[in-house]
Amino acid sequence: MKKLSRRNFLNTSIALGGGVVLASCAAKPEEEKKNLTVENGEIPIVISTWANKGANKAAWDLLEGGKSSLDAVEAGARIPEGDPKDMSVGYGGRPDREGNVTLDACIMDKDGNCGSVTYLQHIKHPISVARKVMEETPHVMLSGDGALKFALDQGFKKEDLMTDASRKQYKKWLETSEYKPKVNIELHDTIGIIAIDQKGELSGACTTSGLGYKMAGRVGDSPIIGAGLFVDNEVGSAVATGMGELVMRSVGSFLVVELMRQGRTPMEACKEAIMRIVDRQDTTEVQVGYIALSKDGTYGAYSIKPGFVYAVTTKDGTEVVKAESYES
Repeated sequence: MKKLSRRNFLNTSIALGGGVVLASCAAKPEEEKKNLTVENGEIPIVISTWANKGANKAAWDLLEGGKSSLDAVEAGARIPEGDPKDMSVGYGGRPDREGNVTLDACIMDKDGNCGSVTYLQHIKHPISVARKVMEETPHVMLSGDGALKFALDQGFKKEDLMTDASRKQYKKWLETSEYKPKVNIELHDTIGIIAIDQKGELSGACTTSGLGYKMAGRVGDSPIIGAGLFVDNEVGSAVATGMGELVMRSVGSFLVVELMRQGRTPMEACKEAIMRIVDRQDTTEVQVGYIALSKDGTYGAYSIKPGFVYAVTTKDGTEVVKAESYES
């Protein structure tokens, strides 16, 4: 009998029943599965960082209607981008030290195509600009004035991204100009969203306004393919949130996916990626969290500090899950 490749086996599993768990996962003892908090595989599925139920709903509505995971993650990311109450993403985001709201985003599809924008100003939905970079240019990343010019050429509207609330906070900050991000408040500076569609195909998106009152010109991990986001349609996908400098130094999301390729569960891979940070860097005042989604629909998460949660949506509804963490 001809031996099935990993890719063929995965495709066969999905064709036989959307949500079949790989034999290697199903064979794990019940106690081990419980300890790892790894859920049974199911597709379609949407996972996002933090309690972004609105983002998940927008993505799920498209998946349920048979749309692609790429369409779904873009739609999901646009929800917090356009929400002025979310001051870590898009419109209403906290500005840098010079009072400018600067946005970073990236998107990646099942074929490894990707697009990214960094230090983009005046455009409410950088995730959609990133998709245009992917689909309409020979490049992966555009930055600053070049990214803005491209967005305007593509028909995006230039607008003021500051709100009354963000202006008020910025003026208050100027009184001391103290830069001290707060763990699990300002440090959840990202919406990362990953999904599998009805065809079993993966995509991911990541978008942020970055750390509040950062140095002008600062770019974090969110628009960096392999750091803030990585997708491999044969294996799985991962996205990061938290202090981007720590994620970039370890190329975290790529690491998570590669660890899954080696056979680790999504949760095990996220945990190992966090331990790479903890073992080598000072994490006293910082938070990093990863979520990961395997090709078979299993998922997991892990963070440095407690308090990191993520939202999971399947046909059974949306659940906000508390991630396990290195620190108790």
